[in-house]
Amino acid sequence: MKQEVIKELSTADIHERLEEEQKHLTKLKLNHAVSPLENPHQISENRKTIARLKTELRRRIAEENNNK
Repeated sequence: MKQEVIKELSTADIHERLEEEQKHLTKLKLNHAVSPLENPHQISENRKTIARLKTELRRRIAEENNNK
């Protein structure tokens, strides 16, 4: 997921998407431990997406706190 797409999401959508991505990462890791994934690069891409979501969430929280 690109950063431009993440910026367009609402805060509630980011929370929801973050939860989904974390569950997906857990499933990927478990599947990879049992039998190798066809594309193990999916794990690192998923981790990067989670990091992008968390970064945008923190940016919004910091922006909200600065506006108070």
